[in-house]
Amino acid sequence: MTNTAVPSNSPRLIAIWLLICCATIFGMVVLGGVTRLTGSGLSMVQWAPIMGILPPMSLAEWQETFSLYQQYPEYRLKNFHMTLDDFKSIFWFEYAHRLLGRGIGVIFFLPFLFFVFTGRINRSLTPKLLFMFLLGGLQGLMGWYMVKSGLIDDPHVSQYRLTAHLSLAIIIYAYMFWVAMDLLAPKTLIPAQTPQKRLAQLSVLINIVIFITIMSGGFVAGTRAGFAFNTFPLMNGKLIPDGLFTLTPIWHNFFENIITVQFDHRVLATTLFLLIPVFWAKSRKLELKPTARLSINLLLAALVLQITLGISTLLLVVPVALAATHQAGAVILLTASLFVSHQLYRRMI
Repeated sequence: MTNTAVPSNSPRLIAIWLLICCATIFGMVVLGGVTRLTGSGLSMVQWAPIMGILPPMSLAEWQETFSLYQQYPEYRLKNFHMTLDDFKSIFWFEYAHRLLGRGIGVIFFLPFLFFVFTGRINRSLTPKLLFMFLLGGLQGLMGWYMVKSGLIDDPHVSQYRLTAHLSLAIIIYAYMFWVAMDLLAPKTLIPAQTPQKRLAQLSVLINIVIFITIMSGGFVAGTRAGFAFNTFPLMNGKLIPDGLFTLTPIWHNFFENIITVQFDHRVLATTLFLLIPVFWAKSRKLELKPTARLSINLLLAALVLQITLGISTLLLVVPVALAATHQAGAVILLTASLFVSHQLYRRMI
């Protein structure tokens, strides 16, 4: 049980711990992107949360692990030419991804126990932290659920499960970041019907559009839509390409038609490209605290960086390093946007 009176420095310590967890989740998202881009995600065909911590240590263990992989569709239909050394090159990415996932659990759980038993967590914070832990466990299950979709007949993970896996990671990251910001600088709601309040509400809309855009990026990755129509701003010579709604029922196009999937991602990115500068311009007309002003400037800078990375990734036909950086840029943009919202939902003048 926690004590009602917690040490005065506890909120700051817990916030730092949560931000460290956020940093590891950020690394997990980027490494997950690299794993997907290098075709490594199906190299580990078993889910062993405890025993799977250790990689193959001997030649016999490597051969056994490779033999298991050879029984599944990715090897039989796609990588039948692969040698043991080739297999190792993809195995290590997926292994590192899973190991980091376990590491995040340890980084979260052990300090959590320390904070509980030293009476540093107040009653209002406890359910939030338990919810984070629950979401982390669900994320591990979601990751295996995603991998299983590529181990049956088609050596390709479901874009629906991939996007769900990515989205849950982003939700956990955003929730942790927001709670950490609350601990560092508790927010005070500003009076209703003020320009600052309306600006804060617009910032929430920006957060939502960024999250939907990230989800859209998951479908782009899952359908490999980024490898098609590698020109900008036109797609096949047109702003609005042909073939957007060729699948039936029509809603399948938004998730399975690579033309529609990529077009939607472009539309959402363009929406942010227009919305955030308008938001920035509106903020210039208001008297804001320096930290709030800085957060909005950082948001605009993050947008410019992300748009540049996105266009470059498309034009260069999705090189691994650049595509992974683009995925990192998405999380950076969301982080900047959340920081803006938290600043604006405090008394600013």
